[in-house]
Amino acid sequence: MMGSLKGPVGGSKMSISRIILLTSEADAPILVDVLHRHNSAIDVIPVATLEALHGAFAHLPPITRLLSFCSPVIVPAALLATLPSPAYNFHPGPPERPGRYPSVFALYDNDARFGVTVHEMLPRVDSGPIVTAEWFDIPTGADLGELESLSRAYLLAVYQRMAPYMVNVTRPLPQLMYRWSGRKTSKAQCEDLCRLTPEMDETEIARRDRACGIFLRRS
Repeated sequence: MMGSLKGPVGGSKMSISRIILLTSEADAPILVDVLHRHNSAIDVIPVATLEALHGAFAHLPPITRLLSFCSPVIVPAALLATLPSPAYNFHPGPPERPGRYPSVFALYDNDARFGVTVHEMLPRVDSGPIVTAEWFDIPTGADLGELESLSRAYLLAVYQRMAPYMVNVTRPLPQLMYRWSGRKTSKAQCEDLCRLTPEMDETEIARRDRACGIFLRRS
């Protein structure tokens, strides 16, 4: 659900002139198109790497917004501090699953539900105030590929609904009462989880195979 946004879209006196969109090269075209549908004049700069992100911040127009969509890049605190309003991250996991590869850990722990989160970006990863969160049931027997496809579809739908506000409303979006919880997972923890060792029994191997998919490795 999304917090209540009162007043017409675009009601602010100053308009957003640029959006820096931190996402993969594969996702960039459709995400840029969504933004332009709601503000064809806005300058959207897609970037995929930290180096490109620094370049996009070199010369900022007066009102610039940063959006991150499923990106592994950690935005430096110094860059966030230069923005006039909050940056927003579209996280492919629920508030109970902060950090990297949330779908892997949800499947390994046999979670019944999963979800997606949109939140303000702070220097500490996945800690900012939440402005949108949605949950859905994990289909019985779903593997990593299925869960990631489903969560991406939910996150893209949320992105499409929020796009008019992201490109036209300069004020911060209303915050929800949801709070981050659970263990914040990392790439290193995912690599450990997705490594099979000789002493593992068939039940553990099957559990990790479902959770890790293409990331599964044998020691």
